[in-house]
Amino acid sequence: MNKDDIKKLIEAGLPNATVTVHGDDGQHFEAEVICPDFAGKLPLAQHRMVYAALGDKMGRDIHALALKTRAA
Repeated sequence: MNKDDIKKLIEAGLPNATVTVHGDDGQHFEAEVICPDFAGKLPLAQHRMVYAALGDKMGRDIHALALKTRAA
């Protein structure tokens, strides 16, 4: 799993999102996700939407993901 794979998964699950992912060690990543679908949602709900887009990769192929989320 690399940062480009994570970016593609998030974009597939949240098609309106602008996604930036950093991390080059293959295990620890940081992602900034800006999505109009986040409007009116608390940060926890926004993070759950990102985790849902990543599916079973989170915790298995992705060991650590620091998230910054906000509505567009």
